[in-house]
Amino acid sequence: QVQVVESGGGLVHPGGSLRLSCAFSGIDFTFDTYFSGWYRQAPGKQRDMVATINPAGTTNYEDRVEGRFTISRDIAKDTIYLQMDNLAPEDTAVYYCNINQPILRHDFWGRGTQVTVPD
Repeated sequence: QVQVVESGGGLVHPGGSLRLSCAFSGIDFTFDTYFSGWYRQAPGKQRDMVATINPAGTTNYEDRVEGRFTISRDIAKDTIYLQMDNLAPEDTAVYYCNINQPILRHDFWGRGTQVTVPD
């Protein structure tokens, strides 16, 4: 059974930093077979992409976080990270981790971790 567990959320003042981690277990193939990424959902809004990394290691960022957030992965640990710098109140949301591979019909989500940046 695949498990996806996020950690590292919390409350941080504007301009501060947080590092989110997401550990995967129970996947059948090597971690770099999968697309993975971070998404966020603010209260009353839809879930949006924040940053993704494809099997080749190419990254993609939502415009509002470009230059402030960095996604990375540790293939040996089946873990991805999201380094978030210069946080702002509009970054407040529940952050979710995802791993997927359409060819395998695999699409797994974590339960989310809250990030709060007060005004």
